[in-house]
Amino acid sequence: MKVLGINSSARRNGNTAILIEKVFDVLNNAGIDTELVQLAGKVIEPCKACFSCGGLGNCVHQKDCFGEILDKMKDADGILLGSPVYSANISANMQALLERAAVVGDMNPGLFTHKVGAAVAAARRGGALQAIDAINHFFLNHEMFVAGSTYWNIGYGQMPEDVRKDLEALANMENLGQNMTYLLKALKTL
Repeated sequence: MKVLGINSSARRNGNTAILIEKVFDVLNNAGIDTELVQLAGKVIEPCKACFSCGGLGNCVHQKDCFGEILDKMKDADGILLGSPVYSANISANMQALLERAAVVGDMNPGLFTHKVGAAVAAARRGGALQAIDAINHFFLNHEMFVAGSTYWNIGYGQMPEDVRKDLEALANMENLGQNMTYLLKALKTL
């Protein structure tokens, strides 16, 4: 089993990556492989709404890293999406990724069906629930199972490394990793 994590922060190893890695620690300890894709320094172009992806299983526009990332999403059993909160929502790169993946998924039904999805967000103060909600809509609209935790999958911190001080968030990420593990293993037995 494998979980793909995507960090859409402009900071490669900032607060969002720390939250994802905390979930990955639990998954790895349970024998689940993980891979982290960092979008820092990359630009994902928005969907062109050409609908040429029908029957292809990927976007026909290959001028950015989207096609490679989508292939990894299709191959994974679970997808952990992490975003910092900018303007009370997900980052622009996460928005573009989700829009394009959603159109490819809509034009190629079943692409993400029965995968496990989980969302995490790093925020200074507000807007984190909107970010989690935007990601969860992608999962739910593509017949994925959403793993939750004991509270919202949010870590608070303004400067790099600040989320390490949010002990409740770190404990929540561990619980999220346990719930993803349970769900992945339960689905594997079906």
